[in-house]
Amino acid sequence: MNRWKSDRGLEARMMLTMFLLAAVYLAFLAVLLSMGVNQIWVILFMGGFMFLQYFFSDKMILSSMGAKLVSESEEPRLHDLVRRLCQNADLPMPRIAVVRTSMPNAFATGRNQKNAVVAVTTGLLNRLNESEVEAVLAHELTHVKNRDMMVMTIATFLSSLAQMMVQWLPFMGMGGSDRDRDSGSSAALLLVVSLVVWIVSFILIRTLSRYREFAADRGAAIITGQPSNLISALTKISGFRVPTEDLRRVEGPVSALFITPALSGSALGNLFSTHPTLEARIDALQRIEMELEA
Repeated sequence: MNRWKSDRGLEARMMLTMFLLAAVYLAFLAVLLSMGVNQIWVILFMGGFMFLQYFFSDKMILSSMGAKLVSESEEPRLHDLVRRLCQNADLPMPRIAVVRTSMPNAFATGRNQKNAVVAVTTGLLNRLNESEVEAVLAHELTHVKNRDMMVMTIATFLSSLAQMMVQWLPFMGMGGSDRDRDSGSSAALLLVVSLVVWIVSFILIRTLSRYREFAADRGAAIITGQPSNLISALTKISGFRVPTEDLRRVEGPVSALFITPALSGSALGNLFSTHPTLEARIDALQRIEMELEA
């Protein structure tokens, strides 16, 4: 087993991004309270929203993907691979799910290490060799080890609140009296603030997500000791042309959980992507390979 070596530069970038997100959200809360929004209502609404997102997002994700939990008797090879990797990574054994689709991909979900689910598609199992599947599973288990689901839930819940306000505030404060006009002005100001918070947090969350993908790649390389296997797996997955019927299933937030996005965007799209480019990931993995050899 290789010794876990932290990437201080990557950790510093993630911490800076999270600090900026916290600053944006604190400013947003300050604006809400300064505009007379009921403090109790804000706390209850945000607490309830985060509770639902934290405890039920994994069930919704598995259901939306049609993922089926499989026992060891159904998928002995898969369970053996995951068990061995969990021993190397010092993790409890997660539940394992399989998604029947030709699209080769994988994702991890669950609110903590004891309630994690690692899911793979039949397309991944059919197209990758065992060493490549192992590398992909190690990537997903690193997400579990790093508590990425919890981190991203905390990072996104206030952004989701701002997005809801952007959608609903235009229908508020449209009366004709002075009080209605004041209410309309407040609603318009809150709409602008919510829109700015949503846009800024959207960019920061995408940046944080890309950093966490780099961190999961690094963890997979160290757990397996073979970065080249993950490079090979990422190349095969990224080169697969996703059928239209599969794209409909992964549109929206589910795509952010995959080891690679279902679609590769343009150069501008990559700036707002949840994943780094394939070239950037390969470069990083090649540097890790040189570190391990040294």
